[in-house]
Amino acid sequence: MSARQMNLGPLGWVTDRRGYRYEPRHPVDGAAWPEMPPALIRIWNDLLPEAPSPEAGLVNLYGPTAKMGLHRDADEAAKDVPILSVSFGAPGRFRLGGATRKGSTRSIVLGHGDVLILAGPSRHFYHGIDRILLPSPLFAEDPHRLSLTLRRVTPSTSEGTSEKLSS
Repeated sequence: MSARQMNLGPLGWVTDRRGYRYEPRHPVDGAAWPEMPPALIRIWNDLLPEAPSPEAGLVNLYGPTAKMGLHRDADEAAKDVPILSVSFGAPGRFRLGGATRKGSTRSIVLGHGDVLILAGPSRHFYHGIDRILLPSPLFAEDPHRLSLTLRRVTPSTSEGTSEKLSS
């Protein structure tokens, strides 16, 4: 991975010798992750009103040469809850595949302020960032892309109902 990462919310995605997983605290210093900003929670609640609240906000910072290979988000027990991503900064060429890594893919340019939701079958599709598109007329002096990806990790506590985080 060439993107720099951090987390927001009750759970954070980490990778180390033990593998990929979600943890409530930073694996090095033991600190809790910063809270999700209320504006992100409002976006989730507005666009996914029936979904249980997000528990993890993965923040990816892409520099001018950063990319992220095709992968799918499969570490969450709440496998049917959509994933929502908000893009900021330089546009990025997002590649969306299918249910298998070898299937055909298509590219979508995600620009500043764009929101992408992977729901239904696409929740499990392979996807990645091919590259950051430069120059960025909006961010010429700092050609970076920031994506904030919200997801639910654990299943809802009661079937058919879920508590929403307040915004």
